Amino acid sequence: MSDGDLQKLLTWLSPAFPVGAFAWSAGLETAIQTRVVHDRSTTQDWIEGTLHHGGLRTDAILLAAAHRAAVDAAAVAELADLCLALTPARERHAETLTTGTAFVAAAAAWSNTGMPALSEQCPYPIAIGAIAGRHGIALITTLLAFITAAVHGQVSVAVRLVPIGQTDGLRIMAAMESAVAEAAAACGTAGLEDIGGIAYAADIAQMAHEALHTRIFRS
Repeated sequence: MSDGDLQKLLTWLSPAFPVGAFAWSAGLETAIQTRVVHDRSTTQDWIEGTLHHGGLRTDAILLAAAHRAAVDAAAVAELADLCLALTPARERHAETLTTGTAFVAAAAAWSNTGMPALSEQCPYPIAIGAIAGRHGIALITTLLAFITAAVHGQVSVAVRLVPIGQTDGLRIMAAMESAVAEAAAACGTAGLEDIGGIAYAADIAQMAHEALHTRIFRS
């Protein structure tokens, strides 16, 4: 990977990139309020569950498919529809569309002449996969960056809400490095037929979030 590719990924997946990902918890806020997640161990279990069996794994497989289909606008549009169809909760649906649309707009600063336009309704993993693919950034590196950023985002939610504290948050990040690398490798070679999840607690938490009496996050 070139230095330029690394710079792009570090920028695009940075918390400072203007997609507003910090405002969403993907249901983790619900799990914290109901005390399903209440310390370092349960936080790590929750995140690992979504990585291996839930929405994060699905998103990574869809990102890989969008990366491979990057120059085919029709194929990318079909993947966007599939991604939305696989999003079970209303707030999660809003999350992936809001962040994806913002990502497409912000990444336009890195022009790629001659490429077909992405849909205005582009889910976040599809946007990242297609744009990274169009820029020739390696799939495995893109997946590593995407999954790492997603894990760090969930840890950040737990640091603030459980709260588990910065030290325990960093321990989770360190402990999950190999799991993230293995997931990136597996999702990079997976096909759409490999999509499937059993992280029902996360799906239910996402659905229940809108009914919480007090909410800090949008999902």
